[in-house]
Amino acid sequence: MATAADSLALAAQARRSYVERLLSGVPSVVHAVEEGARLLAGQTAEHSIQYKRRDVAADLRKSAPNWISGIIAALRSSLVSGVVSASRPGDLPPPGRSNSGMSLVDDDTIEVEILSSRLALAMMDRASWEFTDLRSRMSALEKRDELDANDVLRPHVLARILTGAWRGASLSQDAWRTLQAVLHEEFAHFAEEAYHETNRWLIQQRVLPDIDLRPFIRRTRNSYGVPIPAGATPSAPVPAATSGHGRLGNVGEETRLMTRAGGFARGSDHAEAVLGRLNRLIGRQVPDFAGTAQMPHQASAGLKAAINEAQQGIQRRLVTTSGAAVQADGARVAEGPVSTPALLEELHQRKQALKQAASTPVERATIEIVALLFQSILMEERIPAVVRVWFARLQMPVLRVAVSEPDFFATVDHPARRLIDRMGACVMGFDSTSRAVADTLEKEIKRVVQVVEAYPDTGRRVFQTVLTEFEKFLEHYFKNENETTRKGVSLAQQVEQRETLAIQYTIELRKMLNEVPVQEGVREFLFHVWADVMAMTAVKHGPQGNETKAMKRVAADLIWSASAKVSREERAEVIRRLPPLLKTLREGMDHANISGDKQDEHIQKLNNSLAAAFTAKTATIAPERLEELMARLETLEELLPESDDIEIDESMVLDLSGHESAELEVVGEGGSMATPAMLAWAKELQVGGWYMLDYRNRNEAVQLVWQGMRRQLTLFVSPHGRGILFQQNRLAAFLQAGLLVPAQDESLTVRATRSALAKLDVDPTRLLN
Repeated sequence: MATAADSLALAAQARRSYVERLLSGVPSVVHAVEEGARLLAGQTAEHSIQYKRRDVAADLRKSAPNWISGIIAALRSSLVSGVVSASRPGDLPPPGRSNSGMSLVDDDTIEVEILSSRLALAMMDRASWEFTDLRSRMSALEKRDELDANDVLRPHVLARILTGAWRGASLSQDAWRTLQAVLHEEFAHFAEEAYHETNRWLIQQRVLPDIDLRPFIRRTRNSYGVPIPAGATPSAPVPAATSGHGRLGNVGEETRLMTRAGGFARGSDHAEAVLGRLNRLIGRQVPDFAGTAQMPHQASAGLKAAINEAQQGIQRRLVTTSGAAVQADGARVAEGPVSTPALLEELHQRKQALKQAASTPVERATIEIVALLFQSILMEERIPAVVRVWFARLQMPVLRVAVSEPDFFATVDHPARRLIDRMGACVMGFDSTSRAVADTLEKEIKRVVQVVEAYPDTGRRVFQTVLTEFEKFLEHYFKNENETTRKGVSLAQQVEQRETLAIQYTIELRKMLNEVPVQEGVREFLFHVWADVMAMTAVKHGPQGNETKAMKRVAADLIWSASAKVSREERAEVIRRLPPLLKTLREGMDHANISGDKQDEHIQKLNNSLAAAFTAKTATIAPERLEELMARLETLEELLPESDDIEIDESMVLDLSGHESAELEVVGEGGSMATPAMLAWAKELQVGGWYMLDYRNRNEAVQLVWQGMRRQLTLFVSPHGRGILFQQNRLAAFLQAGLLVPAQDESLTVRATRSALAKLDVDPTRLLN
């Protein structure tokens, strides 16, 4: 039997092994960063950005040896004690100065700390589960709840070593920001590999081969599922319990970082980990359960009959009419919605009858787990009472499918699980306890449950069908029936239509003018300004409206006016046409919300181009060619590429300030450089979900109510009806920076599964009783 001294020695050896892996890998990872900087410098970009990237690559190549030396020196200092004496880059005093007393922290140190925190977040995004396993093993060996705040194993300590050494090598913060995506990617992989190898070594030493995560699910007071102090906003920071060093205690800085963005982005991984724990726990008590996980089978005849009887009984007891619960014979059961205790008591009685009808331990275990899941769901206070009864009525259909399709407990994408999560996400926005659920949404949830009840023998197919129908309902509901969101969705659709048309018009104009001799200034005006004017006019008046046709004629007149003029008659004609042409150009730019200063700038450039046409030596546009251009402009919509092929990139959205109004804000700045994982997550966000948004000095709950083609544009709406429109890359940037976070850090079924695990950990025999 290992002694306490043996365990501590093993922990110290593991920590040394981790540091030695870092030391041996530092030169290689820095070389990889250099290579990434070189590749970045070779990419096409604006001149200023390209020059900056080249300068940064050159600076890094020159300073890399000093950076490596600084990292290695800091890591070696931790080999003896396992901690880094000054984990913050700004904690070390400048040479010749003591660090006694208190002083203001300079802006430079704060900036470095921000960069360090972002790097730590990227590491946790990639390596959170490896780190969690390692932390659990080290805690078991050292017999303490948490690692030291300055423990070298912590990602934020490694991040501060890296940023501190960067500054010590005389590399600038601006250089770091330029290479941030490269740095985050390389060092996140680096940390993950080091944690993985250290975990592998500990497993070889037989240290916790099967990790129990239960000790690490403690949360800070302002986390999901914990009451928020009176007077505090849902997202207001509440001090966490601290250790003697004044840093985060039980949860640790990594958990705080992970719950901001990284952990959310890995939500499916987290859900699978929770389901894995559930299956392992059940397997220990009911060995046959694991063998049924991947093979559909029929419930015993007795259990089938009992489930049908229970469902009918629940339907009779839990019929709601105008908010009051009544029995089938009309006798009133309760005033208002059915109370949660009444729901739980009803379902508990049904559970006992079902267990008596079950013929195998697997069936009894399945009944118990489903009952525990729904017990947790029904105790979720943020589900309004009028909706909670419909969740209660789903228990028997879910039990039926769980018995026949045990992969309900093994996969995160089972349609029954996804349906519960989607409906829950839509009704669990912050403050939903005091805000009545819209009648239309409540009726749709009622309809969904009744359809599921009506088709008891179709298994997952009925859940998949109603899930698809619910998704379509949400799109229609937010667009047409919800008074708070309807206007915002309409405005967002106009933005998307205008931007799509503008890009399509630009594509076709480029094709038309590819071989036409027109001054370059006019080409740029047509591509970058007038295409948007035509698009805006087409949105307001229709593609074939008179106003739209007039804007197209202006384009043709401008093309002709800017072509070479070799005769006196042609020059006189240009001068004659110019005043009305300029007047129409200004009117079009006015309608497109282009400022007066910008209009003056565009008109000046056009005047220069038209003057150059008088002295041009190039060929003129033949009359028949001009007529052909006019005809193509008249029928431009018939030539446009499919809208599904159009990419609305960030440069377009940044020019959408004209769409700003009291009802709609267009997010054009803010956030952090998004990783590929964050971009992928941005595409996966679903309509109906609630989020906390930190933008323009406001921190408030918003609901995702609309997504455009291929999710390139996404609209959130506040409870007061203000719309906030994101382009895909900007949305990912806000997710990356933790400026937009889900209101729930876990889906409804995952949280219910964790609650069931907690109860089963205390008394696993309830699976068999």
